[in-house]
Amino acid sequence: MFENILLERRGRVALITINRPDKLNALNIKTREELANALDELRADAEIRVVVLTGAGEKAFVAGADINEFAGRTAVQQRAVMKARNIFVTAEDFPKPLIAMINGFCLGGGCELALSCDIRIASEKARFGQPEINLGIIPGGGGTQRLTRLVGEGKAMQMILTGDMIDAQEALRLGLVNEVHPVTDLEAKTMDLANKIAEKSPVALAMAKTAVKAAARTTLRAGLDQEIDLFALCFSSEDKEEGVRAFLEKRKPEFKGR
Repeated sequence: MFENILLERRGRVALITINRPDKLNALNIKTREELANALDELRADAEIRVVVLTGAGEKAFVAGADINEFAGRTAVQQRAVMKARNIFVTAEDFPKPLIAMINGFCLGGGCELALSCDIRIASEKARFGQPEINLGIIPGGGGTQRLTRLVGEGKAMQMILTGDMIDAQEALRLGLVNEVHPVTDLEAKTMDLANKIAEKSPVALAMAKTAVKAAARTTLRAGLDQEIDLFALCFSSEDKEEGVRAFLEKRKPEFKGR
């Protein structure tokens, strides 16, 4: 079904691999379309509870947009491309936990794609940056907004205005990534986390994602009100009843996503 990505199901976890290693997994239009279609497919798959996103090869997660597509493109054309279905918004709005497994260069649109995920796990050799300024442009896939919310205005401003890269340990210090692991351990550690999350109630996972994301998008009072509504809504699910029974019976719950 796909030319530029690979889709693999591993029990309750799906692995999407951007498969353009000769282009450092650069995001061209076709790749963005396929990513969106894969997420649509996994959204509808009740067996899948967590999705891991990575890049093929040993050099890059995603090294950025495919710059070949920029040549000769007018402002009107570029705006039309960006206003079409936006893969960064699609990833951010995906209702299931989405984990970026970052195995190398994570630059430009690649960094923006990682920022659109819920959790970012990096290898020690990962490098992060928004180098668009070096092309005479600025980040256009959410870098100025999501990066600022994650690491603060000062550091985001420095990264965007200089175009400089930071290494994995600096990204960890800033809170840009959640964990850093040796290259040889990256996949195992990421899949361990994905499988741990996949054991939870899909209903509660979706509610928790919505509530946490509200913190950066609303006022405190509005976020607290939404949290209460989502908390109460969990009480309408079969998973809540199973979770409570399992706790009282001192056993592991078996959540069904209902």
